[in-house]
Amino acid sequence: MLKECVQHGYFRGTHCPVCGDEARFFMDDRELDHIARIVAGILRHFPPRYGISLDPQGWVPLPRLVQAIRSQHRAYGWLKAHHLIALAETDPKGRYEIREERIRATYGHTVDVDLDLPTDHIPETLYYPVTQEEAAVVLEIGLRPTDRKKVHLSKTAVDAYNAGRVRTPEPVILEVDTKRAQEDGLVIRRAGKTVFLVDQVPSQVLHRFEGELPAPPPEAEPEPAHTTPSSPGPSPSGGSSPRPRSRPPSRRPEGEA
Repeated sequence: MLKECVQHGYFRGTHCPVCGDEARFFMDDRELDHIARIVAGILRHFPPRYGISLDPQGWVPLPRLVQAIRSQHRAYGWLKAHHLIALAETDPKGRYEIREERIRATYGHTVDVDLDLPTDHIPETLYYPVTQEEAAVVLEIGLRPTDRKKVHLSKTAVDAYNAGRVRTPEPVILEVDTKRAQEDGLVIRRAGKTVFLVDQVPSQVLHRFEGELPAPPPEAEPEPAHTTPSSPGPSPSGGSSPRPRSRPPSRRPEGEA
């Protein structure tokens, strides 16, 4: 559930994690999940399906995105820009950035964008999951993008392991010596809270991770599918969730890099 505390801003849950207030309702879990999938699909994979054109850095005006979603999903006629701001600000993985009434996805693109993301504060080691079958080949030839435009590296081995379990039950985790990679001229960018982007990773900076991993690991949160989501049906009770009043947000957060 997505809510807004007057004092502490947007949050996901039933009560404000800071003051415990029940706060103002924004959207229920089903609406939050569905709208998040629509937004991710538009900003990462299929903007033309919604009549959207991303600028070269992946940005789109918030009012234009709201209009596009409302025009194809009549159930969301109540949707306003501040609902998307709340969604972006509370996203647990930092998938989105908001700046000057614009929004973009920070990673996960299958469309061409030139993300001008920061290149500072890169950890000395990053991680990438592969299958048992892929490990030897990748260690020999290096990493290249597959279904996305960039190679997506994880901040920790656990992050990589959880991401890899979407594809295989027991992923092999590779370490990336980012210090050496940057000395060799590789540009690594900070994207989400635990995600870093790079064009490719040469084999000479890759090594197999031999450390301990938690068992059993938590289930990885699935990424949005590359298909256009359909509108949800009526709630089981036949009614609808109460809608928040259409007013500007109490505060306008800046998007995180």
